[in-house]
Amino acid sequence: MIPQMLSGYDRAITVFSPDGRLLQVEYALAATKRTPLAVGMKCSDGVILAAIKRHISPLARPPKKIYEIDEHIGAVAAGLVGDGLILVDRSRIEAQYHRLVFGEPISVETLAKRVALFKQQYTQYAGLRPFGVIMIYGGVDDSPKLFVTHPGGAYYAYSAFAVGRNSDRMNETLKKLYRPDVTVSEGIKAVVNSMIESVKEGGEEIGVRDIEAAVIMVSDRRFKILSEEELAGMVEGG
Repeated sequence: MIPQMLSGYDRAITVFSPDGRLLQVEYALAATKRTPLAVGMKCSDGVILAAIKRHISPLARPPKKIYEIDEHIGAVAAGLVGDGLILVDRSRIEAQYHRLVFGEPISVETLAKRVALFKQQYTQYAGLRPFGVIMIYGGVDDSPKLFVTHPGGAYYAYSAFAVGRNSDRMNETLKKLYRPDVTVSEGIKAVVNSMIESVKEGGEEIGVRDIEAAVIMVSDRRFKILSEEELAGMVEGG
């Protein structure tokens, strides 16, 4: 909640509050906490991306939250769906532009940096607003990488990260269970079970069928969305 004395400073993105805050950026960050839980984890042999499906209606197919950016990079768009689609397209353009100019795949960090700079532009011009999306980028270049871009234009490297509803519980769980030598098969089982438990503690009930997941393995450096059957098999038998 923004104090009453600061309320006048949230009417334009270009105005700092007296204590140096851009309130519109903070509002955008708050929007990312309203989305269903999304998680990324860097493992010794690859990267895991997972997200809870947003069920709009029993008559509608849940929208995607995990996207292929390049053959070796995937992304989770956590926040406003329309904003996420714009940033997914921007990410794909950056990846293809890099291949065209330099003749090689873009690194995960370079992609995260370019998208973060694009997001930062929307914090300094009147008439614009920040993107209400946190992007989690996972991929394999010389090794598994996981980066997160924030609405204000910053980007950070993580070993594991969760965003969305119940993400505080999930991040605390990730701090306890994460270890550098965790494998993808071990990580998927831990991540999915922890997501189900974190959501349950928040008063909701979900199962494996409600989770979308993708992996990028070191062995082939290929983005792959796991089918519901593949995911269930890894969780139950991993």
